[in-house]
Amino acid sequence: MKLNNLVALFALSLGIVAAPISAQAEIKVGTIDMKAVFDNYYKTKDAEAKINESRTQAKKELDDRLDTFNKGQEQARKLNDEANKPELSEKAKAEKVKGLNEKLQELGVMQREVQEFQQTRERQLSEQSVRSRNALVEEINKVINDAVKAAGYDLVFDKSGQSLNAVNVLVHSKDSFDFTNEVVSKLNSEAPKKK
Repeated sequence: MKLNNLVALFALSLGIVAAPISAQAEIKVGTIDMKAVFDNYYKTKDAEAKINESRTQAKKELDDRLDTFNKGQEQARKLNDEANKPELSEKAKAEKVKGLNEKLQELGVMQREVQEFQQTRERQLSEQSVRSRNALVEEINKVINDAVKAAGYDLVFDKSGQSLNAVNVLVHSKDSFDFTNEVVSKLNSEAPKKK
């Protein structure tokens, strides 16, 4: 009885192993380099330009605020120097110290505002970047899905994908499997003509 079970198990395992082999012959595989698609899509460059413009504007605004803050610090230093002059009367010294304290409180508020502005703008830029990227990925995926359906691919692998060890997940594929250029061409077919 044990021999019959062993033979049956062996026959079953051969059937399981043989089934994928015959199924593999029917599977149509495609590869795409998503990084290349993303990098070569004309809208990616436009989106990066908009983000960079927003970054430049945010930096200018931050620099203006920091300049105002630095001028306020210089005024506080001058008030401190004046308050410490030995020739001043007690009344004049008290007025200078009062002015210095007010300036220091103003600087504290200004410093918090600068930090909040910086954090808010960084968060806004990050959100803008994510929204932009998600919109581009959605457009790219639509074109890829259309190409996959048209070509009848059963599996599509991203050649640019990396494992946690920073090693390409797809080690090798035939060039004939790759349809990256087709997708890039389709995406860029609607690009405005350069003058």
